[in-house]
Amino acid sequence: MYTYRKFLTAACGALVLLLGCSNGDSQKTGDSKSAAPPPPEVERVAAVRKTLALQQQVPGRLQAVRSAEIRARVAGVVAKQVFVEGSDVSSGAILYHLDDRTLASQVRTAQAAVEKSNAERQISRQTVERYKRLVGKEAVSRQEYDQAEAQLKKANAEVSAAEATLQRARIDLEYAHITAPIDGRVGRSLVTEGALVGHNEPTHMTTIEQLDPIRVNFSQSGPDWFRLQRAIREGGATPLEAVAVRLLLDDERLYPHSGKLNFTDMAVDPQTGAVALRAEFPNPERTLLPGQFVRVQLALASSDGITVPQKAVQTSAQGQIVLMLDENSKVVARPVQTGGFSGQDWIINDGLKEGDRVIISGIQKARPGTVATAKDLPAPAATDSAASPAANR
Repeated sequence: MYTYRKFLTAACGALVLLLGCSNGDSQKTGDSKSAAPPPPEVERVAAVRKTLALQQQVPGRLQAVRSAEIRARVAGVVAKQVFVEGSDVSSGAILYHLDDRTLASQVRTAQAAVEKSNAERQISRQTVERYKRLVGKEAVSRQEYDQAEAQLKKANAEVSAAEATLQRARIDLEYAHITAPIDGRVGRSLVTEGALVGHNEPTHMTTIEQLDPIRVNFSQSGPDWFRLQRAIREGGATPLEAVAVRLLLDDERLYPHSGKLNFTDMAVDPQTGAVALRAEFPNPERTLLPGQFVRVQLALASSDGITVPQKAVQTSAQGQIVLMLDENSKVVARPVQTGGFSGQDWIINDGLKEGDRVIISGIQKARPGTVATAKDLPAPAATDSAASPAANR
């Protein structure tokens, strides 16, 4: 009985201790839930005014200055491929050898025909000279003399035809050794050794493209084109022949070499409503390849403008906005109108003034209406920069 009472007393003490610990943990949990998280920290920069070289940015496609499709001009079997695919070749370099035995025999046959027709012409010429002396003595008739002269003319024509056939046979023999018509980089071979080419049609064998310099084809909308022409006439824009043209590559890098406009179409395409233009760029490293898509930047004029970093501008259902802090440190959204890019910055046409601070970091946590703490970053130097109209507003 005493042992049972002792056990019951110990069990009650343990239960009290367990309940006390549970209450303490619950109190701690409640305290942690009631504690509010600290406001998020955001980074801000001030909008700055810069002198901007206004640019237009349009998509373009690269094209080789010269491109030559190498085709078989005579029928034959490919005996040997001489070039290395993807290498640079010079004009006149041999690319393929065709089996030329048949063509060489045709040259010899044509040469024999020329010799035969020359011999026949020599006989006709001697006959005419002999009849010419005899016709005055009435040893031969006038008709026989006329026939001899006609035979000489026929012999002369046969010689000319035979010589033309020989020349054609020699040209065909030369075509058996297929050469590069231009300097450039040769592509992959479209035929293999042993293939029959040039039968019934000129077989496409490979392509050579000149890559340095290289062209870019692009277009400008009709309204933009006419506005630009008006600005040029009024002195507010750079004449097209003096416009600096730059390329922006797929990885957002600026191509190090600048180009020049060398062609402007004289009509607006009725299907697209745009004017076709073309520029030419040096390509010494062969980094630009035909068919590649790029963005073309045209520096057209200069003006002053307010700029903010690109990551400060967001697009919402109501349009473009920037996030700012009001006097109570609450995040507010302010609508803005952009006018294009200036390097890595947006040009702000309306909605901000110089010195306004916009949030550029911590945007994911800084929702409109929430309180945030700000860390102000130094504004970038207000230097000249290149600006381009936005592709999509």
